[in-house]
Amino acid sequence: MFSLQTIFGKGDKFYGLLEDSAESARSSAKALIELLSTPATEQSLEKFKQARRREKDLFAQISEELVNTFVTVLDREDIEALNSALYKIPKVVEKFAERYTLALDRIEGVDFTSRAVMLEQACKVVEQMVRSLRKGMDLDEVKKLNDQLQAIEAEADSQILELYRDVYANETDPIRYLIKMSLFEILEKAIDRCRDAGNVIYHIVLKNS
Repeated sequence: MFSLQTIFGKGDKFYGLLEDSAESARSSAKALIELLSTPATEQSLEKFKQARRREKDLFAQISEELVNTFVTVLDREDIEALNSALYKIPKVVEKFAERYTLALDRIEGVDFTSRAVMLEQACKVVEQMVRSLRKGMDLDEVKKLNDQLQAIEAEADSQILELYRDVYANETDPIRYLIKMSLFEILEKAIDRCRDAGNVIYHIVLKNS
């Protein structure tokens, strides 16, 4: 186990900012599940825009703190990498939400909810991993959480292969085909971004254990 209090110097500030960033990522995934279950006439992108604005502010704050704080044990590049990985998650989720609302008339009957739930699960694991840094979680526990992320990503990959088979065999509308493939691939990319964040955290813990 290791303590990030010595690693971050003014650790509490970094802990809080990174935890808030992970929470913002999870909030965007929750908003996506809500969006998918909301009637078209009542749908709004406001929650996604709020999550992205918050993530941008947090990204900027962490970058500024890195300039103003002397970091000793933990490499500056590791903090920057985690900051960047977390920042990308709401960005991809918002991209999906925007395209989904634009294409509603062409994708009636397509189920995105199961993959959105997987994304929310991945964000939850990432949030746990980020919060564990404050407590100095040991390598074995972090590895278990990272393995959960890898399993979620593997399941997402398996599901998108099934989607490809179905689309190739049954989809006759070329526009609908392109829209479906694009949206599912954006969701898969969002889960990949969660995996990337988990890998960064695992790397930090491994290097400092």
